[in-house]
Amino acid sequence: MAAILTVEDDLMLRRDLKILLERKGYEVTGASGLKEARILLKNGFRPSLVLLDVWLPDGDGFELIQEIRERSTAPVLFLTACDDEASVIRGLDLGADDYITKPFREAELISRIQANLRREEMRQNPRILTCRHLTLDTKTHGVRLKDETVNLRPAEYRLLEIFMNHPGLLLSREKILDLLQEETMDDPVEDNTLSVHVSRLRRKIGNEYIETVRSFGYRFLNTQEGMKR
Repeated sequence: MAAILTVEDDLMLRRDLKILLERKGYEVTGASGLKEARILLKNGFRPSLVLLDVWLPDGDGFELIQEIRERSTAPVLFLTACDDEASVIRGLDLGADDYITKPFREAELISRIQANLRREEMRQNPRILTCRHLTLDTKTHGVRLKDETVNLRPAEYRLLEIFMNHPGLLLSREKILDLLQEETMDDPVEDNTLSVHVSRLRRKIGNEYIETVRSFGYRFLNTQEGMKR
């Protein structure tokens, strides 16, 4: 069970976050400011993810994230009403994995938490995905085809990783877009560009890996059977 630390001085919001996150199966510990959070961390609490406000009664979240980054790679997500561009940039530059402004949508918050926890899990436990002559290394983001390096754009890499994690399964366009959105909130792939990314990926890895199912989506073929279009 993932342990989440919420550093939030608003008692009602801290309570609501606890209810929401525990309903999703997370273990939640709350702190009202820097002092409480520092005591928890000093006493050995190692959260899987931190939700951190910027404006706190005894300092700001920018101080705490620097201390967290000295000892941990756990995802840190700023959850704050402080939405000016300078603060967003500062937070990300200090090592935040995401920056969410209040008021927020619950479904989006959960999606971002899940995506960041998955990325950290993959970072801690990298895998080598293989399919026939194709190899993808989740640690280095390297892709090889018959021992030759394949240079992919970020969206193409994310798309290939999704396909290789779902070999033989028919994925709708909507499902693929949802999975792409979960991977990153930056540089999103839109529905009208998905076909372009698939086409470019095919040119780089070969047409035989991705089957188009008209009016529905795509299937990644882990055998050489079937007609590829």
